[in-house]
Amino acid sequence: MSDKSKYNSVITQIVQVSPRMKIIRVKPDQWQLPLFKPGQFVVLGLTGDEPRIDTGEPEYKPANPDKLIRRAYSIASSSRDDYVEFYISLVKSGQLTPRLFHLKPGDRLFMSQKPTGMFTLDSVPEDQNLVLFATGTGIAPYMSMLRTDALHRKGKIVVVHGADTSQDLGYIGELRLLERLFPGKLIYYPTVTRPDLEPAGWDGDTRFFEAIWKDSSFKEKIGFDPKPENTHVFLCGNPYMVENMKGLLKEEGFKEHTKRDPGQIHAEEF
Repeated sequence: MSDKSKYNSVITQIVQVSPRMKIIRVKPDQWQLPLFKPGQFVVLGLTGDEPRIDTGEPEYKPANPDKLIRRAYSIASSSRDDYVEFYISLVKSGQLTPRLFHLKPGDRLFMSQKPTGMFTLDSVPEDQNLVLFATGTGIAPYMSMLRTDALHRKGKIVVVHGADTSQDLGYIGELRLLERLFPGKLIYYPTVTRPDLEPAGWDGDTRFFEAIWKDSSFKEKIGFDPKPENTHVFLCGNPYMVENMKGLLKEEGFKEHTKRDPGQIHAEEF
């Protein structure tokens, strides 16, 4: 029997953010996703016989037509929503995302029924500041945090989002709106690394996170000096960014967080 029988959810909305980025909303079909913690993830899946969009590149490995292709995706929606939202980047030679990008509202797919993951705010004291670094779709778990209850914390929240171009800065409109609604509480700091590809130019930052963090003007912009005693730093996205930032932060006295040995660096790698 094909794993297609495991399809248990329906696409309700798709937003094309850029040629390679989509926001997809999924609703469970006759079941309810358990209450989850912002920052957690679930698994999405489609069988290998589902059609792919034409990416111009073949699959790096042909998919089994009868088996589910499964991948974990961070949840971007609030735990109070009746749908589950994902921010997905197209991997042209991949197995799953070219099939996900072929879907339209009303199509079915598999979604795991148990959210999981430790990339949450559970271990961060209410009065601590948060600096949330994300590349590309790594912004998703932070959107879930902000949409749920993070903005009611006592500390400040800084969201630093990097992408090749501004069109890949998903949620830029919502984040700028939240920044206006919560002045002094939320600081949004976007940066693009390929400003040469901007059709209308880009007057914002163009540096990588390491250079931004070391620049004193960043501290002036966010209104405080992030130290291990007052700030927790979250890293989500490109593994090279995560490792480089970990090294930089450790030089300044920050410690990587584990369940047994709490620290101020929280990392989620794609």
